[in-house]
Amino acid sequence: MVKIGNIDLGEFPLLLAPMEDVSDPPFRRLCKIHGADMLFSEFISSEGLIRDAIKSKQKLDIFDYERPVGIQIFGGDEEAMALSAKIVETVNPDLLDINFGCPVKKVVSKGAGAGVLKDIDLMVRLTKAVVNSTKLPVTVKTRLGWDENSINIDEVAERLQDVGIQALSIHARTRSQLYKGHSDWSHIARIKENPRIKIPIFGNGDIDSPEKALEYRNKYGVDGIMIGRAAIGYPWIFNEIKHFFNTGEKLPSPTIADRVEAVKNHLTWSAEWKGERQGVLEMRRHYANYFRGIPNFKEYRQKLVTLNELQQILEVLEEIKSKF
Repeated sequence: MVKIGNIDLGEFPLLLAPMEDVSDPPFRRLCKIHGADMLFSEFISSEGLIRDAIKSKQKLDIFDYERPVGIQIFGGDEEAMALSAKIVETVNPDLLDINFGCPVKKVVSKGAGAGVLKDIDLMVRLTKAVVNSTKLPVTVKTRLGWDENSINIDEVAERLQDVGIQALSIHARTRSQLYKGHSDWSHIARIKENPRIKIPIFGNGDIDSPEKALEYRNKYGVDGIMIGRAAIGYPWIFNEIKHFFNTGEKLPSPTIADRVEAVKNHLTWSAEWKGERQGVLEMRRHYANYFRGIPNFKEYRQKLVTLNELQQILEVLEEIKSKF
């Protein structure tokens, strides 16, 4: 059984990756319903939390039906990270995760996210500051290194374990790769084979099918898999992987009715959480993913991304269910 602190995640957990502008409570709720074992918030700026920035504070919203759920923070200043960890603790998540993997320029340029990969000593100090300032289990998500010439994940894993992290999620790309090219899980396998490493190691990167999930589980020996982009518009992937693990058979693909139900839930929950106007606007980025591969869908997609009233959109979704 895989455990983080006192959190029992089962035999081989599937984790929903923290994704900016995606992993909000409505989306997390859908993924939980469809089999995700552990959820993470969008990443939250430690500086934003300390400044009481509204967007950062809203990302602290978690709900009991999501548990276990972790809140992820990022930053490059020890004092800010320690203080933001104390703020996070007040909303009582199950764990606190540190982002040392985000490759986006605006984060990296501030010496945060994957920018910290250039300075392992700083990474260790930031991590230690967080661990020492909270009673929550602390975990880390990171990448292999800054580029292929500076892969330092072996040292990172050992040193972060030494300062008290209780699990490590590794995206098997370097920062310079961004999300391009192939992830290289052989580095993750090497971490798992290191007898010094006692904490759970979760693999992340390119898992987009039940077959690949099984292949990577068997080949690389990870304790669980973290799924990101493959879940966007397709929360069914978690249960599909579990079913394939248990039976060797693939579940049928979601029907149009399944897709419409997921979209209606996502949209309705977004409107309830953010307010109708904001919920409707932010949902527009998701429709193409939910209805990917449906032929002759352009007219309906255009309606979904231009209508402003929740009720009108729900009516269009009912029409889609009867038409396709």
